Amino acid sequence: MNCLGVLQDGPGSDTRAVHRDFVARLLAAIRASGRAIRLVHISIPGAADEDRTAFSTTKREAERLIAASGIAYAILRPGFVIAPAAYGGSAMLRALAALPIDLPAVEAATPFQPVAVGDIAATIAWLAARDVADESVRAVTWDLMQPQKVSLGGVIAQFRRAFGASKQARIPSPSFLIDLGARLGDFVSRLGWMPPLRSTAIAELRRGVTGDPAAWMAATGIVPKTIAQVVGAPPATIQDTWFARLFLFKALIFASLVLFWVASGFIALVVSYDAAAGILRAHNLPPALVGPITVLTSLMDMTIGILIAFRRTAAFGLVAGIVASLGYMAGSAILTPALWIEPLGALVKTGPAIVLMLVALLILDNR
Repeated sequence: MNCLGVLQDGPGSDTRAVHRDFVARLLAAIRASGRAIRLVHISIPGAADEDRTAFSTTKREAERLIAASGIAYAILRPGFVIAPAAYGGSAMLRALAALPIDLPAVEAATPFQPVAVGDIAATIAWLAARDVADESVRAVTWDLMQPQKVSLGGVIAQFRRAFGASKQARIPSPSFLIDLGARLGDFVSRLGWMPPLRSTAIAELRRGVTGDPAAWMAATGIVPKTIAQVVGAPPATIQDTWFARLFLFKALIFASLVLFWVASGFIALVVSYDAAAGILRAHNLPPALVGPITVLTSLMDMTIGILIAFRRTAAFGLVAGIVASLGYMAGSAILTPALWIEPLGALVKTGPAIVLMLVALLILDNR
């Protein structure tokens, strides 16, 4: 079974390599094995002439390779997958449901037929029980989704009911904010992050998720669960609600920490160097140490911010930020204790900054 997929090209993500080239090598390996193997391939719904993104076109190329391979196969095209674990677009829809935000009317009306992950698993189990030589399922392509029509807004509304937020007042968001968020997501993806809101995700969302599950249902006898049966059964727990509320704020937490460290170092080194050095002089630090300490701490601050900005080094940057903050607090207590009672409370505010970095460290994982 092949369920590999990446949403968009970027550092460490190559849609053609994952969707097409890997499938070509997989087919060659299956043919070379000399064994009776059925390939179950997870693809995407929709018509090929509607494919506009690298994600969808490479997925479709893989389908054509499989269909022409001569091996036994089942191409499954799930709708919007609803699972207990939230990731990517599923997590984003949960966040929209938990926050007082409404999608623009056009996006909310987009057709969006969901499917329960359990129905996908049941289909794979059904196929595994069939003989590979069974001609009735030797080469099939099925849409897996509930037959009842539902919109994107309807999916979000169902999550709202599960969160107990269906009567919550909401602020409509204009379409340009979604496009802006997608561009920001594209930029952040170049730093190694995988935000759910990117240009490909928005393009696929506006395309909609539709299909005809009749052939799948007739062949397997599976009656797909509706979204009303899946979402809210069991009801959302406090951990579900916390995750949904915090999901979009994760990006804000990391962005604010990057800005905090880079800006503080840049301001002390470039904009207000004399003022920064003057604080150390005013607290009787040896003159020979004032310049080097000001420059080194400024460069260290900016380095920490840059480390946090990149996904691969974010954890190291957060730990370095916590250690540096504790070092500032301890060093000031020894060398310049008067800074602790400074009117603006710069050192006192370091404590909440450490807590925020701890929070960022704890929520760093995506799955």
